[in-house]
Amino acid sequence: MMRLIFAGTPSTAVPVLDKLSAVHDVRAVLTRPPAPQGRSSRLVPSEVEVWARGHGVEVLAPTSLKDPGVVARIREIAPDCCPVVAYGGLITRELLAIPPLGWINLHYSLLPAYRGAAPVQRALMDGCTSTGVTAFRIVPALDAGPVFCRQQVEIGEDETAGDLLGRLSLIGAEMMVEALRMAEQGIQPVDQPQDGVSLAPKITSEEARLALTWEARRCVDLVRAMSPEPGAWAELESSRFKILRARIAVQPPPGAPEQAVPGTLHATKKRLFCRVGDGWIELTEVQVPGKKPMAGADWARGAGKNWSSEEGNGLCLR
Repeated sequence: MMRLIFAGTPSTAVPVLDKLSAVHDVRAVLTRPPAPQGRSSRLVPSEVEVWARGHGVEVLAPTSLKDPGVVARIREIAPDCCPVVAYGGLITRELLAIPPLGWINLHYSLLPAYRGAAPVQRALMDGCTSTGVTAFRIVPALDAGPVFCRQQVEIGEDETAGDLLGRLSLIGAEMMVEALRMAEQGIQPVDQPQDGVSLAPKITSEEARLALTWEARRCVDLVRAMSPEPGAWAELESSRFKILRARIAVQPPPGAPEQAVPGTLHATKKRLFCRVGDGWIELTEVQVPGKKPMAGADWARGAGKNWSSEEGNGLCLR
């Protein structure tokens, strides 16, 4: 059993933390500080912090990893190893040198592909049909450390980034246990290949904007990549209209106008469609400002007095 400090922030890190706590001695978690959320900007702790407080585990949530008090506390705990899952910050050289077995990170791609903050989203945007999980030792260069283990994972046709991250986190939990076992037994990780490097920088809001002249496959892939956050979006009557789930319509929806321009919305009694560059996509889950996510057809039925579920009223996404 090893003494650990676990570094992570979002909900997808929790399954790994939960698994490790059953095998090793998790002395503390290192997580991002509470962040403002919603219209009220109320400070909300990370999912990792919530887990830790619920299990009586010490929480370190500094605004900077250069904080002398945090560095001193990590030295005092003297972890054997520090597993990392989506912490959200760069580990300093000073901290990297503290645990004798280093910092071991889970990354949701087959490294060296998709190094960076958004590997799952970028893979879906690119239309990839498979991705993977890699456990590697952190070095100062971005996601470039030697690899303990990796596993290829097929991507489901309708999986969103949220769906896929949830599945990868369960695979990653088992992988992290194995990577820590290897490190404890002195098994050395293997350097990443020099070729095949690609980058996956953080997604911007503008990248999530849906270009409705694109072909249907590319539109649906962007929707999958941006769901649940930040949500693929277009403008509807000067408001941001998010599309959280969509699929390609195999044929034009019944009653749809033949000369519809890209962005045209068309609803039937039970379904909502949008015209794109080479056909139609079905909007199965949408969200408008101030509302929770809802089925596309439910939005269409309540969108306003001028909306006709059979004929539409000229509503068009931009």
